[in-house]
Amino acid sequence: MNNQFDELSKSMAQSVTRRSALKRFSVGLAGMVLACFGLANKAEAKGACFNKCIHRCVDGLVAQGTPKDQATFMCQGPCALACLRI
Repeated sequence: MNNQFDELSKSMAQSVTRRSALKRFSVGLAGMVLACFGLANKAEAKGACFNKCIHRCVDGLVAQGTPKDQATFMCQGPCALACLRI
């Protein structure tokens, strides 16, 4: 467990350009919006919304070059907030 935390903290400590950070953030935000508002049925359980949101957000960030652990960490908060509104 400590090793995973160390790897996450090392990956987050790397320098990132503003353009790259903005691109990653926008991909995550777009994935969250599509997952929870554009494609999700409101009758689904909140857990299903969260799972779909996390998968789409992480996939988008990983496609942009973000390590999977860091992408998962970055997507948890926005997805949790978006799926609370359902």
